[in-house]
Amino acid sequence: MSQNTLPSAWLKLLSDPFAVLGIPVTADERQINKCYRALAKQLHPDRYAQSGEAEQKLATNIFTRLINPAYAQIKQTQKCAETIAMLRLEAKSWQPKADLAKNSALEKLIQASAQSAESIYEQAIADYAAIQYTSLQQTYQITQQLNQLNLAYFSLQQSQPSIPQAAPPVSSPVQPQPTPQTSENTQPVPVNYAQRHYQRAIQYSKQSKWSLAVSELRDAIKLEPNNSDFYALLGLVHFHQNLLGMAKVYTRQALKLNPTNRLALKYAEQLKIDMKENINPQSMAKAVGIAALLSRFVPKTESH
Repeated sequence: MSQNTLPSAWLKLLSDPFAVLGIPVTADERQINKCYRALAKQLHPDRYAQSGEAEQKLATNIFTRLINPAYAQIKQTQKCAETIAMLRLEAKSWQPKADLAKNSALEKLIQASAQSAESIYEQAIADYAAIQYTSLQQTYQITQQLNQLNLAYFSLQQSQPSIPQAAPPVSSPVQPQPTPQTSENTQPVPVNYAQRHYQRAIQYSKQSKWSLAVSELRDAIKLEPNNSDFYALLGLVHFHQNLLGMAKVYTRQALKLNPTNRLALKYAEQLKIDMKENINPQSMAKAVGIAALLSRFVPKTESH
């Protein structure tokens, strides 16, 4: 391909700006900015000075008409949320079909277990991104493969136990407030700090920042030690850290506090927890204490 402008098919790639930039949908702000700076250097016109005017203009068009809009779309919080929602919706009816034959990484991801899917997905994205803009003639096809990986990832998320959706920070029960005219008599609404820690833990979990999520959940549990949601999410986090013993302890504790906790029930099945087994309360409390102590020695491997 040696043309100066981009065909309309290329512009349709912007429906998945993550694929255009070659980053996982779990990328944080640091990863996004780092990727953008690298692509700005890689597609700079000076790098194509020896490749001819057509190739030079193509690189410029790719950067200005694909990279820049994709970056702006992800950086804008509302647009980014809308994009992810659309990709999730598309993933519900997505079928790999013939794409498996073209993309071995896609097949590997689809067959992955819940524990390994995250790392397989991120590695596959990194492998394709490394060659995405090396040959501009292959860019379109490689970006399509990246989009397929993103859809597969969201499809797997929907078929496996998932991290709870974050909600706006929750305050403690609100007492009826006076009208604005009597503002001097208005009492400030107490802040529920435990829920704030919980919401941050959800966000960190979605970004695979497991050690940060653990820290937030421990702070939440200190404030509300009988909240089953906190223990259920802590069990999920340890499950993804491959700390299955600790995951079992916290999942059990969540179910002890609330036998109908949906997240805990889903992970209890994966962890093969016997729901009929009676656990001595003192033994359960001791197990939770030991797990809390051990978690302090877990290496913090995720990047920030």
